[in-house]
Amino acid sequence: MGQFDGQVVYITGIARGQGRNHALRFAAEGASIIGMDIAGPVAGHMTYPPTSADDLTETVRLVEEAGGKILARQGDTRDLAFQQQLVEDGVEQFGRLDHVVANAGILTWGLSWELTEEQFTDVVDVNLVGTWKTLKATIPAMLEADNGGTITIISSVAGLKAMPAQASYSASKFGLRGLAQTAAKELGAKKIRVNTVHPYAVDTPMGLEDTEAMKAFQTFGQHFPSMLDHYPVASLDDLSDAVFYLTTAKSVTGAEFQIDMGHSKV
Repeated sequence: MGQFDGQVVYITGIARGQGRNHALRFAAEGASIIGMDIAGPVAGHMTYPPTSADDLTETVRLVEEAGGKILARQGDTRDLAFQQQLVEDGVEQFGRLDHVVANAGILTWGLSWELTEEQFTDVVDVNLVGTWKTLKATIPAMLEADNGGTITIISSVAGLKAMPAQASYSASKFGLRGLAQTAAKELGAKKIRVNTVHPYAVDTPMGLEDTEAMKAFQTFGQHFPSMLDHYPVASLDDLSDAVFYLTTAKSVTGAEFQIDMGHSKV
C-alpha cells in the first residue's frame, strides 16, 4: 500500500531535477502523475543547460519502469490553453486531481538597471504568471473532485531574502508568496491547502551548472552565506521530503517552508 494510492498529482517542470524527483517519489507511493515541461530552451539569456525532449522521455520511462502511471506532455506554463487541456485529459484518464506541485521556473543574472527587458519579463512570465496559469488550470478540477488536496508552489530563498543580480528572479519569487497566500485564504474553506517551499542551492543543473552564478557569488559574496558550510547544497530528496510533508500535513496551510541551510536567516 502506498501513501498516495489512487491519488493524482499534477507537476510542472517534470523533465529533470526537482520535478522528476517529485514524480518518481509520488509514483512510488501509488500516485498517478500528470506532468509537463517545456523540454527545451526558454530564453537565450539563461546561462545553465536547458531541459530537452529526451529528458522528458526519460522521466516517463523512469516512472513507468517503477510501475507508475503518467501522462506527460511538452509545453509551456505560459500557455494556459495547453495546461487546461492537459488537466482535462489527465482527469479523463485518471479520474480526478488531488495535488499540484508548481515547480517550473527559470533564472537569469544581471544588475537591476542592466537587465534587458527580456531578462526581466521572461522570468516573471514563467515563474509568476506561469504559476498563476497552473493554478487557474488545476483548481477547478480539484474543486470538482471535492477531495480536499494540496497545492505546493516552489518559490525560493530569493522570495524571502532578495538577492543581488537576481532582480527578476527575486521579484517573481516574492510574487509567488503573495499568490500562494491569497489562494490559501480562498481555498481553506474548501479543504485545499496551499504552501510554498523556499530552497537555496539544490543539486540540479540550474543550481550547480550556471556559468554566471560564481561571478555573482564572487562580487556579492556577503549576501550568499548559509549556516551549514558542511552541507552547502540540498539534495533532490531534501526537496521532495518537504513537498511530501506539506502534502500530508493536514494542519498546515499558508506556510513558507525553508530548505535553505539557514541562508534566509544570515
